[in-house]
Amino acid sequence: MTSTISDTALQGVIDDLQNRPGTGETIRVINPVTEEQIAEFTDCGKEAVDEAVARAKAAYEAGVWAGLPGRERAKVMWRIADLIEEHAEELAQLDSLNTGMPLMQSRLIVPTSAEFFRYYAGWCSKLNGTAYDIKTTGIATDTYVDMHAYTLKEPYGVVGLIFPWNGPIFNYCAKLAPALAAGCSSVVKPAEETPLSAVLLDRLIRQAGVPDGVVNLLTGYGHTAGAAITAHPDVEKVAFTGSTEVGKMIVAASAGNLKKVMLELGGKSPVLIYDDADLNMAVMMAAMGIFVHSGQGCVCGSRIFVQRGVYDQVVEGIAMMANTIKLGGPEEEGCLSGPLISEKQLTRVLGYIDEGKSDGVEVVAGGHRLDRAGYFVHPTVLTNVDPSTSRLYKEEIFGPVVPIIPFDDDDEAVAMANDTTYGLAATAWTTNLSRAHTLAKRLQAGTVSLNCQLVFDHDVPFGGYKQSGWGHEFGRDGVDAYMKQKSVWAQL
Repeated sequence: MTSTISDTALQGVIDDLQNRPGTGETIRVINPVTEEQIAEFTDCGKEAVDEAVARAKAAYEAGVWAGLPGRERAKVMWRIADLIEEHAEELAQLDSLNTGMPLMQSRLIVPTSAEFFRYYAGWCSKLNGTAYDIKTTGIATDTYVDMHAYTLKEPYGVVGLIFPWNGPIFNYCAKLAPALAAGCSSVVKPAEETPLSAVLLDRLIRQAGVPDGVVNLLTGYGHTAGAAITAHPDVEKVAFTGSTEVGKMIVAASAGNLKKVMLELGGKSPVLIYDDADLNMAVMMAAMGIFVHSGQGCVCGSRIFVQRGVYDQVVEGIAMMANTIKLGGPEEEGCLSGPLISEKQLTRVLGYIDEGKSDGVEVVAGGHRLDRAGYFVHPTVLTNVDPSTSRLYKEEIFGPVVPIIPFDDDDEAVAMANDTTYGLAATAWTTNLSRAHTLAKRLQAGTVSLNCQLVFDHDVPFGGYKQSGWGHEFGRDGVDAYMKQKSVWAQL
């Protein structure tokens, strides 16, 4: 096992991970590029979850964080951002080592992650309710009385933050920053496959001055530690990013105390390419939109629909991109994409491809594992996919696999694009602006991109339609998600 992160820094993170409390199974952390073990740790178990929730509840009730003026919370959050940037290379190296993503990608993600804390620090002093002056009748009289009413915004209290392996540092910051801004205490669980950057970030959070008990990192499996968090009676809200299947389990587990749940789940995002599109840009972005990070992104454009007049040209272009994108490990020069996260995911993705081959799907590019160490699948382009029966078309694969399907007109394109249980993202490529904005209204997705793809800003809300999630992250909506609202009435 090799890495360009210093041996001392890496060993410090591994020691911290291995020294965390645990009573369950031993979990191995595997480098997906080499298939070698990086570290191992013990599942924290239910007892550690109970202790962490108790610490978080005590910290919240003591007001050591929630009771601070917003400007004081903001100062600490700015220090977290500064420390993330000071340790940006270590964090980028850890995420690349742990996920296999190119260093170029992880080095871009870390500053974006730090900015969550600065962005939400700005909200700390602006979380105000609304005042109303009202004339209304009393219960037992027709006489109008003057009333003053106002709303209060209050933190939920103890929240559970559970995030996936495909973007460890980004997902941790995206959830923790608004929770801290709102004044919540939290119990945090990263994916068991990718705990490394979370361990370092936990150290930086405490170094920045977040009081003990406000942020409590737990390491373990989803079905053990994650399940204990979602079922715990003292956790008032859970924010989860991951698969729709697990999201449904979290909803069921939350029923005990009717805790609030925010879910950012799976997608089967359509990309529509019209014959009047800038084809060079559309082909390049559509290809990168599914092959980047080996398709392991909830917003990846995993179904491409192309107007029939340019269908063959687009298929050829995306296939060429699939055959020329260089895959490799973080330290391999010129790589634009890395491996799948695990052997389990490799088996799953190849299973979908093999099933498609058996069903008569045409493999235009890829369709196989690379002949090298690591969980690499050649970017795969498929045609002759039956939308009515093929699992390749209907289910989230979470791999570098895309069917390309022709259409004739807007109605056909929209009908196929919306024919899914998901509704996370959608993209349309057309120079007809009237058509583009009409499509934005018709496409059933929480985010619609017009002549662009994979765009993001901290200020713009993000959430899904249908089975792609509940609620919104980012922007004002993101911090409101960690606050409850109370109405107060006073008779004048």
